[in-house]
Amino acid sequence: MIQALILIIAYLLGSIPSGLIAGKAFFGIDIREHGSGNLGATNSFRVLGKKAGAFVTAADILKGTAATLLPILFETGIHPLLAGLLAVVGHMFPIFAGFRGGKAVATSAGVLLAYTPLFFLLLATVFVSMLFITKYVSVASVTAAVVAFIYAVIHMIYTQDIPFFAAVVSLAFFVIYRHRANLVRLKNGTEPKISSGKNK
Repeated sequence: MIQALILIIAYLLGSIPSGLIAGKAFFGIDIREHGSGNLGATNSFRVLGKKAGAFVTAADILKGTAATLLPILFETGIHPLLAGLLAVVGHMFPIFAGFRGGKAVATSAGVLLAYTPLFFLLLATVFVSMLFITKYVSVASVTAAVVAFIYAVIHMIYTQDIPFFAAVVSLAFFVIYRHRANLVRLKNGTEPKISSGKNK
């Protein structure tokens, strides 16, 4: 019973719509009606500004971290990465926001931050570097996902850690799949680069 409850809570944590809450609480707007219509951190930065975007990013990361730590804190026997994956699913398909959520990047990062901080730092470095070079959040996100996949394959060869391999490959797939429209826009030359945005 406690195991099922932990998994439900993990999904519900992921379902907390940080961008929607920030937009309505501080600006009186629904960010799903502005910008890309996405509830994630990137659209929050573009629509709500830097401070609100940073808040949403931190909150989305924390969702993944908190969910991943639940099985450890309560010693349920559930693999932490399973709870983390459910949080990411909740972020992508949040019950509290009509199942229209974000693109899984920040919450996936939170999962890895809780489970393997050094790997998180590696991917964060890849993300920031690619963002600095290309100015495209989508390119940075997908590149980090590809690096995560490659790392998972190599790690699997040497350690036979099936849960880690399955979880990281799933997270990488989520991120790439959720960015499929961005990849089409990149191909067509219509994908927006990062800008200074609102300084709020």
